[in-house]
Amino acid sequence: MNYRHLTPSMSLLLAFEAAARHESYTRAAAELSLTQSAVSRQVQALEQQLGLTLFRREGRQVQLTDVGRLYQREMSEALGRIRSATLQAMAYQSGGGTLHLATLPTFGSKWLLPRLHDFYKAHPGMLVHINSRIEAIDFETSGIDASIGVASGDLPGLVCHRLHAEELVVILAPEVAASCLGWTPEQLGEQMLLNVANNPTAWGEWFSHHHLPHKAMRIGPSFELTSHLIQAVRAGIGIGLVPRILVEEELASGELISPCVPFASQRSYYLIYPPRNEALPSLRAFRSWLLAQI
Repeated sequence: MNYRHLTPSMSLLLAFEAAARHESYTRAAAELSLTQSAVSRQVQALEQQLGLTLFRREGRQVQLTDVGRLYQREMSEALGRIRSATLQAMAYQSGGGTLHLATLPTFGSKWLLPRLHDFYKAHPGMLVHINSRIEAIDFETSGIDASIGVASGDLPGLVCHRLHAEELVVILAPEVAASCLGWTPEQLGEQMLLNVANNPTAWGEWFSHHHLPHKAMRIGPSFELTSHLIQAVRAGIGIGLVPRILVEEELASGELISPCVPFASQRSYYLIYPPRNEALPSLRAFRSWLLAQI
C-alpha cells in the first residue's frame, strides 16, 4: 500500500473540511479566501486520490455521501488535534496563550467577569476571549476551547469539572413582596411564574419539592436570558426562579426580595472541554484559577 495516498495534502483536507461543514463550495470558498472553482478542484483531487465519492452533486448544490460524512467526522477531529497542538507549541514558546471560552451570558456578566481581573493579575501574558453561548457547544466546529455551562452530570466524551451545585431562589420585586406579610409556598405558587428557556422544568421541580399540585401552576412568559427574566421580575410582570449566584447583589441591596430558602436543583455548573485541549497552557492556567475560586 502506498502510504502517500493515505496522507493527502493539507490544502486538500482543508478544502474538503470547509466544504463538508457548510455543504457548500461557495461558503467554503469565502471562508478559505479561494474561488468556488478552486475548492471544487481540490475536492475532486481528493476524491481521485482516495478513490471515494465524498459529495453528491445536484445542480449547484452538494451533499455529503455516507462515506463523506464519515470522513468529515474523523477528519474534523484530526484537524482539531493539529490546531490544538499548534496552539500549545505557540503558547509554550511565548510564555502566554489564548483561551476561547464560551459561557452562559448572565453567568459571564454577573459572576465571571467581575472576578476575571484576578486571573489577569496572575497570568498577564494570557488572554481569555469570552463568547456568550446558551446552546451546547460543538467543540469540533466552533473554535471554542472550553465552556462553562450547566448540566445534570458529566457529559460523555468530554472532561467535566464540577464547579458548584445550582441553587435556585424565588425572586420578587419589592413592591410585590410588600403586598403580603408572610409568603407561603402556596401563595407564591399562585403568582405568574416566569421561566428561563434552558431550564423549563425548574418550576415543576419546585412545586414537587413543596408538594404543590402542578395543575395549579400559572406559567408565564419564557426568556432566553436570565438577565431578561430578572428585569421582568423587577417590572412586576411575575416572579422568577433563578440561580442564587446570579442575584446575590440584588438580594443584598434590596432590589429583589426572596421570601423563602434556596432550592437545590438537579443541575450543577461545570467547566467543560474536549480531552485533546487538556494540555493547553492557557486552559490549564484558567482551570487552576477557576477551581480555586469555588
